[in-house]
Amino acid sequence: MARVPAAVLTAANRLRRAPRALTRQYRARQAPTTIQLVPQPHPWGRALGLVTVVLLGAWLGLLIVGNVRVPVGPMNTTMTLRPSVSGGTKINVSPLGALQLDSHVAPVRLDVNVDQLDPERAQALVDHPERLSGLQDEIAGDVAHGTRDLALRSCVAVVAGATALGLAVYRRPRRALAAGGLALTLLAASGGTAAATWNPNSVLEPKFSGLLSSAPSLVGDARSIVTEFDVYQKELARLVTNVTKLYDATSTLPAYQPDPTTIRVLHVSDIHLNPASWKIIASLVEQYQVNVIVDSGDTMDHGSAAENGFLDPIEDLGAPYVWVRGNHDSMTTQRYLEDLKNVHVLDDGRAKTVAGLRFAGIGDPQFTPDRTNKTGAEASQELAGARLASALRDQRTAGTPVDVAIAHEPSAAREVDGEVPLVLAGHLHHDEMEILEQGTRLRIEGSTGGSGLRAIEGKYPDPIETSILYFDRDTHRLQAWDEIELGGLGLTTAEVSRHLPEENQPGNGPTSPASP
Repeated sequence: MARVPAAVLTAANRLRRAPRALTRQYRARQAPTTIQLVPQPHPWGRALGLVTVVLLGAWLGLLIVGNVRVPVGPMNTTMTLRPSVSGGTKINVSPLGALQLDSHVAPVRLDVNVDQLDPERAQALVDHPERLSGLQDEIAGDVAHGTRDLALRSCVAVVAGATALGLAVYRRPRRALAAGGLALTLLAASGGTAAATWNPNSVLEPKFSGLLSSAPSLVGDARSIVTEFDVYQKELARLVTNVTKLYDATSTLPAYQPDPTTIRVLHVSDIHLNPASWKIIASLVEQYQVNVIVDSGDTMDHGSAAENGFLDPIEDLGAPYVWVRGNHDSMTTQRYLEDLKNVHVLDDGRAKTVAGLRFAGIGDPQFTPDRTNKTGAEASQELAGARLASALRDQRTAGTPVDVAIAHEPSAAREVDGEVPLVLAGHLHHDEMEILEQGTRLRIEGSTGGSGLRAIEGKYPDPIETSILYFDRDTHRLQAWDEIELGGLGLTTAEVSRHLPEENQPGNGPTSPASP
């Protein structure tokens, strides 16, 4: 029998062992099977995630396609719905600024951007002024048409945005459709809330921000507000007409035309040695054609003779200056002002007729330049107010009733309740308006000096505040007032808010104010 070579036997053995080796190698490569539990999301977490997707998708939809271009009278506008905490309407009039109205309370705000003036339609109004009589109806129709288109387009934008984002996040058609349905429900609820809280008369008290000098042209004068601003359509028509005039003048702001039946009073207070205040006051006097300036005290900071030169610009402000002493103004300050031309210092209830109005005032009984609280301060204020009230009664008995009383501190001003229709004060460094128990209106002015050097004591600089008061020339009663606020120190912002007394609101008959 022939012997098999050793090399052949070795090769044969390797061939027999090869399948078993490959099997072991394959098994070694396979990962052991493990069982894992996938945690299910919490229902509240899923709901919160869905709401987040819906809100974000709806906002993106409105941002991308949720606007309509609508011709409103002679202007081309773009209407848009935007998410908002407080609602309202914002009318952007570039480059003049924005007009904000508290028109409704809902989580959506209506933005109206005035894009440009249509030259043909504007020229048609100029050539045919008789068409202005029907302008309010045309504008009301344009706005209603634009609102319907905006509502439809917003629904499509909200549903499409929420559905598309839902599909991208969940990758399930049912969840995406649920997101779109929820978005539509939220928009419908917001629209219902806006309709239920709609206030067409909100335009009677607009807030204008932007170029300060354009504000009078947009808000009108006191007499026209009382007699003409009675319905929403007229408000909108007047706004469009004024804006048309501005654009027709190629963005050159027109001069403010004062109502000859209106007396305009600029109320300032608490200047506290801020030299910037004089330039601001002079600008307002010129822009608003102010008839008289009333300063309710604290013009100085320490009342020293060295500060008296600060008062010299008063002579050149362009209007008579009525002044009462504050707790930071000394008798040295008062005597210096008495020697300046065009200045009327009131104290001890003394009354003077200036620019058609009769004023009476009393100086602050306290002199506290270091801001200390003296014993009996409140009692002294009440005593000063009582002296002023007695002087007002004497004036009425003499047949020369006072129209406006002035005191620096509100606690003194409140003592004249029932003796005069209006009393002006300051001291608090923020503005307030209050109807006292006997019917006298108390108007407290903010700091026209931005609290002076103290403006930088807080986290943010104090604003510069002043106001224009409109009086009827025949009755001497307050018709309206504009609150003017400038951003502190840098003066980077300007805001004007128009306000009406309740008796001048549409639908309210005239009421008799406190008898003088």
